[in-house]
Amino acid sequence: MRQSETRIEGIVLDEGLVVTLAELTQLCGSSGRTLELLVGEGVLRPQAGGAPGEWRFDGVAVQRARRALRLRHDLELNLSGTALALDLLDELEALRGRLRALEQQIEGREPG
Repeated sequence: MRQSETRIEGIVLDEGLVVTLAELTQLCGSSGRTLELLVGEGVLRPQAGGAPGEWRFDGVAVQRARRALRLRHDLELNLSGTALALDLLDELEALRGRLRALEQQIEGREPG
């Protein structure tokens, strides 16, 4: 009988991480051109720099870029679809956070 092997990969990102576009391409396994298009579409927002060679991205942007590229690949989305999907996922996460906070408030008011 043949055993299957599950492989899990991950990158631990420091919240204070700041990377260049070249470093972001390595972390994401993507081309600089694709990431430039994601910036142009508003999916990614560099922290600093006017030209692509001067751009700097934080750890949140790295996670967002990896998520965007995964969506593009898995769902075969174009850039606009990727931006929309990320916006909807962000909104869903925000709503879930608000729901958890409301549930905690309600639980705190109920007599034990």
